[in-house]
Amino acid sequence: MSEHVYKKIELVGTSTSSVTDAIEKAIAKASITIKNLDWFEVGQIRGHIVDGAVAHYQVELKAGFKVDD
Repeated sequence: MSEHVYKKIELVGTSTSSVTDAIEKAIAKASITIKNLDWFEVGQIRGHIVDGAVAHYQVELKAGFKVDD
Protein backbone atom coordinates (compact mmCIF):
# COMPACT_ATOMS: atom_id res chain seq x y z
CA MET A 1 0.00 0.00 0.00
CA SER A 2 1.46 3.34 -0.96
CA GLU A 3 1.61 6.27 1.44
CA HIS A 4 -0.36 9.46 0.78
CA VAL A 5 -0.91 12.85 2.35
CA TYR A 6 -4.43 14.26 2.39
CA LYS A 7 -5.85 17.72 2.97
CA LYS A 8 -9.29 18.12 4.52
CA ILE A 9 -11.67 20.98 3.69
CA GLU A 10 -15.09 21.97 5.02
CA LEU A 11 -18.10 22.38 2.73
CA VAL A 12 -21.76 23.21 3.26
CA GLY A 13 -24.23 21.85 0.73
CA THR A 14 -27.83 23.01 0.49
CA SER A 15 -30.94 21.63 -1.17
CA THR A 16 -34.70 22.03 -1.11
CA SER A 17 -35.21 18.33 -1.95
CA SER A 18 -32.99 16.12 0.27
CA VAL A 19 -29.92 15.65 2.42
CA THR A 20 -28.42 13.42 -0.28
CA ASP A 21 -28.94 16.12 -2.89
CA ALA A 22 -27.23 18.68 -0.63
CA ILE A 23 -24.19 16.39 -0.24
CA GLU A 24 -24.00 15.62 -3.96
CA LYS A 25 -24.25 19.31 -4.91
CA ALA A 26 -21.43 20.25 -2.51
CA ILE A 27 -19.14 17.50 -3.84
CA ALA A 28 -19.94 18.25 -7.48
CA LYS A 29 -19.27 21.96 -7.07
CA ALA A 30 -16.03 21.42 -5.12
CA SER A 31 -14.76 18.92 -7.68
CA ILE A 32 -14.77 21.63 -10.35
CA THR A 33 -11.83 23.42 -8.74
CA ILE A 34 -10.33 20.78 -6.44
CA LYS A 35 -8.70 17.75 -8.00
CA ASN A 36 -8.16 14.37 -6.35
CA LEU A 37 -11.26 14.52 -4.11
CA ASP A 38 -11.32 11.11 -2.50
CA TRP A 39 -13.74 10.91 0.46
CA PHE A 40 -16.21 12.85 2.59
CA GLU A 41 -17.73 12.72 6.07
CA VAL A 42 -20.95 14.36 7.24
CA GLY A 43 -20.66 16.54 10.35
CA GLN A 44 -24.02 18.23 10.85
CA ILE A 45 -27.41 18.27 9.22
CA ARG A 46 -29.65 21.29 9.65
CA GLY A 47 -32.81 22.48 8.01
CA HIS A 48 -35.41 25.18 7.74
CA ILE A 49 -39.08 24.60 8.53
CA VAL A 50 -41.87 26.55 6.85
CA ASP A 51 -45.53 25.98 7.70
CA GLY A 52 -44.78 22.71 9.49
CA ALA A 53 -42.79 21.15 6.65
CA VAL A 54 -39.11 20.88 5.78
CA ALA A 55 -38.34 23.63 3.29
CA HIS A 56 -34.55 23.47 3.07
CA TYR A 57 -31.71 21.10 4.01
CA GLN A 58 -28.21 22.23 4.94
CA VAL A 59 -25.40 19.67 5.34
CA GLU A 60 -21.98 20.46 6.77
CA LEU A 61 -19.36 18.04 5.53
CA LYS A 62 -15.62 17.58 5.29
CA ALA A 63 -14.00 16.32 2.12
CA GLY A 64 -10.50 14.99 1.69
CA PHE A 65 -8.24 15.10 -1.31
CA LYS A 66 -4.82 13.63 -1.97
CA VAL A 67 -1.98 16.12 -2.07
CA ASP A 68 0.11 15.68 -5.22
CA ASP A 69 3.46 13.96 -4.79
